[in-house]
Order: sequence, then C-alpha cells, then structure tokens
Amino acid sequence: MNPRSDIHLRLAASLKEARTAKGLSLDAVAKLSGVSRSMVSQIERGESSPTVATLWNLTQALQVDFAGLLEPRATPRIEVIRAEAAPVIAGRGQGVSIRILSPAEAVGVHEVYDLTFSSGGTLASDPHGPGCREHLTILDGKIRVTSGEETQHLGKGDTARYFADRPHRIEAEGGPARAILIVQNS
Repeated sequence: MNPRSDIHLRLAASLKEARTAKGLSLDAVAKLSGVSRSMVSQIERGESSPTVATLWNLTQALQVDFAGLLEPRATPRIEVIRAEAAPVIAGRGQGVSIRILSPAEAVGVHEVYDLTFSSGGTLASDPHGPGCREHLTILDGKIRVTSGEETQHLGKGDTARYFADRPHRIEAEGGPARAILIVQNS
C-alpha cells in the first residue's frame, strides 16, 4: 500500500470515528460543516481527497483537532461501555427497561440485551425472522416465558432457549426480575 493510500484510510477512519463518537449522522455533519452529505460519505469511505478548506470545515463541525486527524491511533484492546452509557430501547413492552449490550454491527445477527422488569412487567414480541431463536437467562426474580403455545416458568439461574419466529412473551412473576436475552438470527 502506498503512503497516500494509508493517509486517506487514516483520515477516513478518524473522521468517521469522530462523527460516530458524537452520535452525528452524515446529514447532521453536512449541515454543521457546509460540506455536502455525499462528499462527507465519500471522504469517510476513502474515495475522495478533501481540500484543506473542506477538512477544516469538517474538523470545526466535529470539534476535533485538525493536526491530530492523521496521527496513528492505537486501537484499544478492551472496549468499555459504561452502564450509564449503554443505549436503551424505549417504548417496547410495559414495565421493562431494555439495555443494548451488543455492538451496533451485531444487529440482525447476534444481539444481547439486559432486561429489567418491574413487578408485572411484560415484553410481548411479534415473530422475528424464520429460524430466529432467543436464549433467556434469569439473573434475578421469576419470569414466565411463552413461545407460540408453550409456557415455562423460570427462576434465578435458569436459562430458556426457544424459537422467536412466532409470537412470544416474557413476563415478570411475583415481583421485579432481571434477565439477559440473546437473540440469534439464522
């Protein structure tokens, strides 16, 4: 790989990392910087060589150091998401908090969630894709899980594996409960 390609790749990765770290969409960066969405996308993919003026506008919009964009960065060996920073899914179920534990790139393949139920909390789901399975491990409390026509009662430490390509439901029984849910799409 020639040095120019390496510089483009580092620049592309640095800009994309800065944008995603701030939770900004391509459209948002385009509005903040005055650089078109398509140009921002091309730069992030390493397909375009931005001018100094374009880079300056992008770094100002992203609030990153212009000179530091090309410095090689060590990739952390351990990625940490603090409990308070984990994304939460809102508006699903009743009396349940759903924290996303898996990385964004795992969506649709292998998803991991931390479920916290208040007393009587329920998470009812429509069928997922064909062959989808869920693995539910109870960390605390008691939970009733239903998949299709079958129902099982689970306690602390129990794990249920069931097909999720049919209507299914997870309910706290007799008080609050907490579980880890792994969704495995085939």
